[in-house]
Amino acid sequence: MYLWLKLLHIFFVISWFAGLFYLPRIFVNLAMTNPDTAEHTRLLMMAKKLYAFMTPLGVLAVLFGLSIPFVTGWWGQGWVHVKTLLGLLLAFYHLYCGALLQAFHKNQNRHTHKWYRVFNEIPVLIMMAALYLVIFKPF
Repeated sequence: MYLWLKLLHIFFVISWFAGLFYLPRIFVNLAMTNPDTAEHTRLLMMAKKLYAFMTPLGVLAVLFGLSIPFVTGWWGQGWVHVKTLLGLLLAFYHLYCGALLQAFHKNQNRHTHKWYRVFNEIPVLIMMAALYLVIFKPF
């Protein structure tokens, strides 16, 4: 059972991260375009479709990830608690991306393309930390 849960968790995490990496890149481009242009409309449509596609992937990644410690008995280990926290931070990042998308939809974006370039690096850092915890299990 553990290996099936692990396979599904890894599959959905990889798929979800593709969206988490690409959506803020679309935001970079949206922040650099005039809201009255066809390019802006096209990018906004792409962002909406991507967000709708990646949301169930994130939900499944979190659900399968949370099931693994219960099946393996790892729930008492400290690294699992930190990794769970990182997964929840990614879920909040995802939800915040949804709020940013709504701001673009309402022409109320308040950030520059440079801000979105930095914002785009957050999931990279969280992924590195989660991988460290899973591979080394430091505590």
